[in-house]
Amino acid sequence: MTSTPAPGPGDAPGTGNPVVLYRADGPVAVITLNRPEYRNAQNSAMTYALDAAFYQAAADDEVKVIVLAGAGKHFSAGHDIGTPGRDIHESFDRRAGLWWDHVNKEGEESRYARESEVYLGMCRRWRELPKPTVAMVQGACIAGGLMLAWCCDLIVAADDAFFADPVVKMGIPGVEYFAHPFVMGPRFAKEFLFTGDRVYADRALQLGMVNRVVPRDSLESETMALAGRIAQMPRLGLALAKKAVNQVEDIIGLQTGMDSVFGLHHLAHAHNAEVGGDSLGGQTIKSMK
Repeated sequence: MTSTPAPGPGDAPGTGNPVVLYRADGPVAVITLNRPEYRNAQNSAMTYALDAAFYQAAADDEVKVIVLAGAGKHFSAGHDIGTPGRDIHESFDRRAGLWWDHVNKEGEESRYARESEVYLGMCRRWRELPKPTVAMVQGACIAGGLMLAWCCDLIVAADDAFFADPVVKMGIPGVEYFAHPFVMGPRFAKEFLFTGDRVYADRALQLGMVNRVVPRDSLESETMALAGRIAQMPRLGLALAKKAVNQVEDIIGLQTGMDSVFGLHHLAHAHNAEVGGDSLGGQTIKSMK
């Protein structure tokens, strides 16, 4: 079935292309990040279009499983920190929380309000979507890309996939949706952050970061086959099973841990801005590769 633009803020600037695509294949909805020319870097337009697509899939009674994909060679290189479509100073209709608009606010008030909405708030809500979600990951899954994959229930990785969170180079203790100790264990989470090294698909499978690793040329067919099997289960049973596991993670401390680290994340942004005038510690797209 042909993909259509997801309802949302519109096209990628200068391209005429929708930043997120949506298609329903029987009981499986496929949501695709669509900025391949920028390795699917996530600007706000993409984030809000993605949110609208998740809402569409959640509301469709025919859809039982959702697959999240990235167009092109890479799943996502993370948050947009320098493409022509970077839009951090634009306003969007807020949906993930009650923080006020960040535009025309100063300093940390602006950063905290925006990231509470588009980063931590969005990902937390997507994690709670009462239908199983499967991330289909190829190529790069870096920093903000991790957040999209980690808020999904399952991850199927191509054998060319790699994962990294290099933001300690910015002086920042990991991305906003801080699930690291839960998806890879505390000891390896420290190595992952301290070094910023890439973790390739085979190692990610050993660590329990992903569910399956498959050849790149069969990634879509393998992922859709898994989603199709899951879709044969009763809808309510799937929703309750998902909620059961999520509740146990939260009892262990996922939600409170994220809240505490989100504060440290913004302490680092504020420190960078105070000592260097740049909340990213002077890092750019090129320096973060």
